[in-house]
Amino acid sequence: SKVYTTHISYLEIYNECGYDLLDPRHEASKLEDLPKVTIMEDPDQNIHLKHLSLQQATNEEEALNLLFLGDTNRMIAETPMNQASTRSHCIFTVHISSKEPGSATIRHSKLHLVDLAGSERVGKTGVGGQQLTEAKYINLSLHYLEQESISTCRFAQRVAVIKNEAVLNEEIDPGLMIMRLKKEIQELKNELAMVTGEQRLEELSKEELLELN
Repeated sequence: SKVYTTHISYLEIYNECGYDLLDPRHEASKLEDLPKVTIMEDPDQNIHLKHLSLQQATNEEEALNLLFLGDTNRMIAETPMNQASTRSHCIFTVHISSKEPGSATIRHSKLHLVDLAGSERVGKTGVGGQQLTEAKYINLSLHYLEQESISTCRFAQRVAVIKNEAVLNEEIDPGLMIMRLKKEIQELKNELAMVTGEQRLEELSKEELLELN
């Protein structure tokens, strides 16, 4: 049977800046003192989020605890219309990896759960100061998201007739591949020793051999 591992990340987007809601420094630090999550691109054009941690969850309870922990760190403020108004957008992501025992191939999957802050009518809520700034960023981001959603739907209609082939998100386990190469080298040394009569000096450990079988 396959071996599965699950990790959790929880991203907050507040005033157009990203923050890690699972950063343990949240409780003792101001938000502006925490490192901002930034988007990075590697040479293969894969996107990575710097300063966004991955926390392992071995069961449903641990995953829910991470969700609750992130929610306690989220920006919330009282407004005339809502006693606990969320002031940010959040993305809770479940990262799942699977691998067959003895296989060097790892398959990756992600599930994104998005919670958007609601739009606000500034004139109706009567907010000011920092809450007014937050409302402007919230409304602006929702406006761009609405435009992007409409454009995406129109684009989807145009390309609906195009056939697409899904590609599995897989990679090779480097540790297991190294052990397999070491085993091949060891077998070649055995053959060479039989021909030359020389004794091998290096061998794989019992643990490495068991993992390869």
